[in-house]
Amino acid sequence: MAIKVVLAEDEALTREALTELLQLADGIEVVAHTGRGDRVLELVDAHRAGLAVLDVHMPGMNGIEVAEQLNRERSGFPVVILTCDARPGHLQRALKAGVRGVLTKDTSIDELIGVIREVYAGGRHFTPDLVAEMFAVGENPLTAREVEILKAAEDGRPLSVIASQLHLSPGTVRNHIHSAINKLEAGNRIGAVQAASRAGWL
Repeated sequence: MAIKVVLAEDEALTREALTELLQLADGIEVVAHTGRGDRVLELVDAHRAGLAVLDVHMPGMNGIEVAEQLNRERSGFPVVILTCDARPGHLQRALKAGVRGVLTKDTSIDELIGVIREVYAGGRHFTPDLVAEMFAVGENPLTAREVEILKAAEDGRPLSVIASQLHLSPGTVRNHIHSAINKLEAGNRIGAVQAASRAGWL
């Protein structure tokens, strides 16, 4: 019986090419594909898929958030993550979300096919360089609230706007930002956002 795969990738050309190439593999059937992360669970259910291949960066929900959702709703559901900018924080979050495979987008189609089969059979596959970098960088020191605030600060919006958006007082937002700056040894808010983003923690 074929492995039923849902593929989520926001770039149409890449998504369609991957779909065609995966369909050529014995025992793999792409039952649905989408450019939005927030459609994955619905497609998994509708097509009774057995595995999802997810891009990290997508509108609606990113690949890690989708993996977290699948892990909550379908514990143990096999997920393979594809990323163009392998960051240790992505791997940390993916592991916590129950993801069993993480590959960079310079992976060959043959390797992706092999990893899909391996993960579907209960195995795991993580890029060795990414694992080494994750251990070198260490655990994410930021709290969930600090991550939420730094994400809101990515586009440089004023502190008062962030506070209003997150239903917090400006003083609370300021305290969390200062805490994040200290933890990341950044000079200012922009530096903290950049450091956390580089590590894949946002």
